[in-house]
Amino acid sequence: MFKNISKKLRDLDWIIAGPYLALAFFGTIMVYSASAGMKMQNGISPRSYFIKQVFYVLAGLICFILFSSFSRNLLRSPKFMAIFYAILLVLLVYVRVRGQEINGARGWVKVGPVNIQPAEVCKLFLILYLSNRFAHLSERGLDFHFREQWGAVVIVASLLILIIIQPDIGGAAINSAIVCVIIIASGMPTYVVVSFLGISVFLIGFGIPLLSHLAVHLIHGYQAARFLAYLDPFQNARGIGSQLVNSYYAISNGGLHGVGLGNSIQKMGFLPEPNTDFIMAILAEEFGFLGVLVVLGLLATIILHTIRLGVQSQSIYEAVICYGVATFIAVETLFNIGGVVGILPITGVTFPFISYGGSSMVVLCSSLGLVENVAICRHQAARLAR
Repeated sequence: MFKNISKKLRDLDWIIAGPYLALAFFGTIMVYSASAGMKMQNGISPRSYFIKQVFYVLAGLICFILFSSFSRNLLRSPKFMAIFYAILLVLLVYVRVRGQEINGARGWVKVGPVNIQPAEVCKLFLILYLSNRFAHLSERGLDFHFREQWGAVVIVASLLILIIIQPDIGGAAINSAIVCVIIIASGMPTYVVVSFLGISVFLIGFGIPLLSHLAVHLIHGYQAARFLAYLDPFQNARGIGSQLVNSYYAISNGGLHGVGLGNSIQKMGFLPEPNTDFIMAILAEEFGFLGVLVVLGLLATIILHTIRLGVQSQSIYEAVICYGVATFIAVETLFNIGGVVGILPITGVTFPFISYGGSSMVVLCSSLGLVENVAICRHQAARLAR
């Protein structure tokens, strides 16, 4: 097994692996810096967050290597997918009934010192499951019809519904975006593609503000507070709007070049969740606009190269995996940045590879490993064809 892994890693695509490793390393430093004020909030030292993040990064690296090297026969095995779905379904039901509640949502399963977030794992499952499903239809020369694929519809819908009722708005939105893009990329008719694009434009331009107004009246508690803070943060600057207002202060204070690593003011008890949801506000304060551009540039390199691999692929399975992973990383980035700058409601979505967190890191690394698997197989095929 180890010999096979070593052989495959010789063909590693460094356009993916390089930026990923740089982001993970830099993210560990940022978690340590952003956690400096957390001891005042919950009594946990920044060193504790740093050690845990190092562990998460190493676990993610192992998953990246494994998924880069796994055989297609294993990843496409019906038995593997059935077990994966069954475990995920049980976890999602469990978190709704007895899961640990954080910020108004029951989305975590506590296993010793580690919290597992099934909604994150669902992203990896959907990419694998739908890629395999559409590839199977393509290989048999069949088209996708909802009436004939009710089993797939039930599997996907059951997972999305369980995530929505946690409630996890950000997780549900990202998982739904992955499903939508995969459906479009799989060769659906033109009218379906146009419909999805039209709905997306409407939601971005008009739907999000409208839904935010409705959400304030239809939902309650922490979730409603987030929408209210998004609509008018300065009106609620001393209460529910304080997160967004202090995020603005951090970004403004950072300017172009930043105040320097470790010198953020807002992380010292002013900005809640400085090492997770709002770590990019701390990054902007300490490294400035130029630092944010570097991080976004590294992520853009990964996303665009992943899309390029999908476009060049001759296999529907490889193409759909690439498009699914690119959507996952891109939408998660947009949701986090949108929440930090007030363009979108705060949804609790972490920033890829930078924010503190185990489930997010491991799932992101595993998903990126799938893309690396595609790149490695292509390099090996090209070498054999010479």
